[in-house]
Amino acid sequence: MVALWFQHVMLLKPCVLCIYERCALFGVMGAGLVGAIAPKTPLRYVAMVIWIYSAWRGLQLAYEHTMIQLHPSPFMTCDFMARFPDWLPLGKWLPQVFVASGDCAERQWSFLTLEMPQWLLGIFAAYLVVAIAVVIAQAFKPKKRDLFGR
Repeated sequence: MVALWFQHVMLLKPCVLCIYERCALFGVMGAGLVGAIAPKTPLRYVAMVIWIYSAWRGLQLAYEHTMIQLHPSPFMTCDFMARFPDWLPLGKWLPQVFVASGDCAERQWSFLTLEMPQWLLGIFAAYLVVAIAVVIAQAFKPKKRDLFGR
């Protein structure tokens, strides 16, 4: 995954919001896997709900992270460490992926003048738009096409 490349090869330190955004991306990926496993069953609706929730939550997190970077303030900071539920201690299970060591307000990387959270804003917005289009498309039945015109 690209986030691990940034963290372990480019040696960028992920902050708490980066870790939460990473979890939202894993949610989108998990929804895609569920949808790919069962595309014609009602389980696909569960996948769409997970997809929309993960994309929406990721969009919120990326917006919050962007605001922290664009308008740094000593009164508006992120948590010291990521808080996961007791029944899902991701920071203990996979610390190299889910442990935060950076500051949310620090600008570490940019590409085409946009910082990482700003890119994630666009990415999560695109995921959300496509997810909504897929949900709307569920209302329409595909036309059956005969390959040989019979």
